[in-house]
Amino acid sequence: MTPDAINACAALVDRGDPDRFLAAMAAPVVQRGPLFVLYAFNLELARAPWVTREAIIAQMRLQFWRDVVALEEPKAHEVADPLQVLIRDGLPVGPLNAMIDAREAEIGTSAPFEDEPALWRYLDGTAGALMQASVQVLGGPQSDAARSLGTAQGLANYLLAIPALEAAGRHPLPDGRPESLVSLARQARARLKAARPALRQLPRAALLAAWRADALLAQVEKAPQTVAQGLLGQSEFARRGSLLMRKLSGF
Repeated sequence: MTPDAINACAALVDRGDPDRFLAAMAAPVVQRGPLFVLYAFNLELARAPWVTREAIIAQMRLQFWRDVVALEEPKAHEVADPLQVLIRDGLPVGPLNAMIDAREAEIGTSAPFEDEPALWRYLDGTAGALMQASVQVLGGPQSDAARSLGTAQGLANYLLAIPALEAAGRHPLPDGRPESLVSLARQARARLKAARPALRQLPRAALLAAWRADALLAQVEKAPQTVAQGLLGQSEFARRGSLLMRKLSGF
């Protein structure tokens, strides 16, 4: 990958996913490029269901990325080109295809999840698969623990986005009652706890993107009303300080 390609992806992540941008910048310099490419790819997929109300157009956007991952032909695109470089260099495509497939749930509907298992499948296929790909692109193995960490992170991020999703006319949760939110947070934290021993064997730079997950989920477990109120989150000092702690001590 060229420095220009990496910088273009980094700029996209900086604008669209500030937490993952900070996490990538906390990684060793040599590891930042692949992470920026994967995080930019994730952003491109996340936008597909939102850029148009026409389901067929959104489907075409996802098909573009399926073609990119399949290496059907070189793509003159600021994210597609470096992503294909990673794939040619050995990045497994299974998690990438899972990320694409998971976005199908959001197309053409304001209520994408009919029940809790559907929500968990979405979180596993989006943030869970992204975490798995991030570990593998840095030389780590296929890892159920990484996928669990990413899925928990996905729930935390999704709950942060609830007010914006509702303002856009979406019905993002199958059950938005406080007791349901508490249950979701507890399940995610249990996944984190079970995964933690295996995470010590994985590339730490890949895991840093989930540095806020447990703290946010603990907030939801204690005060689920903060989700609807838009009060879920941390001060900037706590946000950056907790990233430093994870970088130094791991998960």
